[in-house]
Amino acid sequence: MKPHPSARRVPGVCGVQRLTVVQPVNAVLLALALCLHAQAGAQAGAQVSVRDERGATLTFSAPPKRIVSLLPSLTESVCALGGCALLVGTDRFSNSPASVLALPKLGGLDDAQVERIAALAPDVVLAATSARVIDRLESLGIRVLVLEPRNHADVQRSLATLAQLLGRPDEGARLWSAIEQDMRAAAMRVPPALRGQRVYFEVDATPYAAGAGSFIGQTLARLGLANVVPAELGPFPKLNPEFVVRAQPDIVMAAKANLGDMPKRPGWAALRALQRGRTCGFASEPYEVLVRPGPRMGEAALTLADCLVQVAKVH
Repeated sequence: MKPHPSARRVPGVCGVQRLTVVQPVNAVLLALALCLHAQAGAQAGAQVSVRDERGATLTFSAPPKRIVSLLPSLTESVCALGGCALLVGTDRFSNSPASVLALPKLGGLDDAQVERIAALAPDVVLAATSARVIDRLESLGIRVLVLEPRNHADVQRSLATLAQLLGRPDEGARLWSAIEQDMRAAAMRVPPALRGQRVYFEVDATPYAAGAGSFIGQTLARLGLANVVPAELGPFPKLNPEFVVRAQPDIVMAAKANLGDMPKRPGWAALRALQRGRTCGFASEPYEVLVRPGPRMGEAALTLADCLVQVAKVH
């Protein structure tokens, strides 16, 4: 059988090695143009654009392959989203998961080691808004993604941003869903008798406290508890010690070492919560989980609930 008069042999394109065409030439060219356009669109789709806390938009031709994280919660978030192998350095306080302990430690918020960071040739540096090195890093041509979650909405948004950065956009929603599931489970564990109880959660012996608007305060609210530090004072305000004495919280929560020292503070021996043992003192490892706004917030809520079960047994 003779071939159709308009048949053409077209060199392989778009993943097809050879194509026999029986349509008019113009139709063939149109099909090829559409195919090539689709390929170009797919390549453009590999680009990643994310917006940070400053409102700055960072665009990458592909998901970053070398990442430096200068905040423990961001380090944990990257790993929870499946990007741990992309980390080439972290701040000195990043210690979870255990695999990040072997990475170069590059200082902290106030003393990040710019030269060492630059030597690692990162595609992006993850930093808090309060990090002092942002301008200096950017002056060296190093891109900085600024994220500093302070409340639940911030954490959810940060996880979504990092998931987008890693080229795994669905992972952010999946991870947040798991956190929410743990939060609900923790709330169900809290004894009904403690609903509405007023909590003082100390984050530093100065004292700094977790206010109602912080991610810790919001977790306490999810557990049905109130906060002696109102949201209008900010997420983590420094308090006058007399404020706590006057507030007379029903429950006191803090790192175990700080909790043990509280009765020695001027006037604090009068706190009824301390007198009655209605306290939660956390060892260093669980306390770190409680004060990091990241993928382990669900675990933190369960830890708080477990302590509250014990508090409810105190008469």
